[in-house]
Amino acid sequence: MSRAAPTLQDELDLLIDRARRAGALAQHLKAQGLNISYKSDGSIVTNADLEVDLWLKEALLDARPGYGWQSEESPDTPARLTQSHLFVLDPIDGTMGFTKGSPYWTIALCLVQARQPVAAVVYAPDAQEMYSAGKGLGAFLNGEPIRASATTDLSVAQGIGDARLFGRDIWPEPWPKMNITSRPSVAYRMVCVAAGRADFTLALTPKRDWDVAAATLICHEAGAIVSDHLGQAYDFNAPDSLKASLICANSGLYPEIRRRCAALPSLETL
Repeated sequence: MSRAAPTLQDELDLLIDRARRAGALAQHLKAQGLNISYKSDGSIVTNADLEVDLWLKEALLDARPGYGWQSEESPDTPARLTQSHLFVLDPIDGTMGFTKGSPYWTIALCLVQARQPVAAVVYAPDAQEMYSAGKGLGAFLNGEPIRASATTDLSVAQGIGDARLFGRDIWPEPWPKMNITSRPSVAYRMVCVAAGRADFTLALTPKRDWDVAAATLICHEAGAIVSDHLGQAYDFNAPDSLKASLICANSGLYPEIRRRCAALPSLETL
């Protein structure tokens, strides 16, 4: 007798379990002392990034052998384009913060089906925060439901990201003075919006599928809106994993942020 196909809750439970175990592995490796090297683009990578990636690949594909794989720390192959189910992940998002002792690095992991995430986790082991969502199932932090904030006024909004961006002379219209905090993980910034801890995050630098896929579903399920700066919604498992930019905001602030971004010249000229 063939086994029944996993339910969406089964998929989410798998991601939560494997992310939790991977987090313990990363913490163990960090406690032993990290080996740091540099990629060709100058970004850092540690032995923990690579070992967590290898462990998750084995642990997830053993449980779901027919699924595809796309990770920041694995070579990309066109085989994923033909697979109906795809794991997309960043084994450690916010590696620089991870090496410097910030508790806000994450493991960002999701399952993509029909070019959209259907189950996702963003796990911050040192902060003891497990964000999760299933499509149509809602968004959660440590098992408790979360919702994006209801803030509608930028002048009182709590932003998260690079505060210098809002003071640059690229903007035709100055931004109001806002409280902007920083976190090293893009996925963590986004789930802070999902949880109402921040009202928005904005980045005009490119992101990859593994940076944003998991948090995109969590934000959507929490009532937040995610797109690039032109208002284009994301899809995933395309030949090119690059996303030009990121707007992630509650529904009350998103239209105003999108309006301001629409007035920008081409990002290539910034």
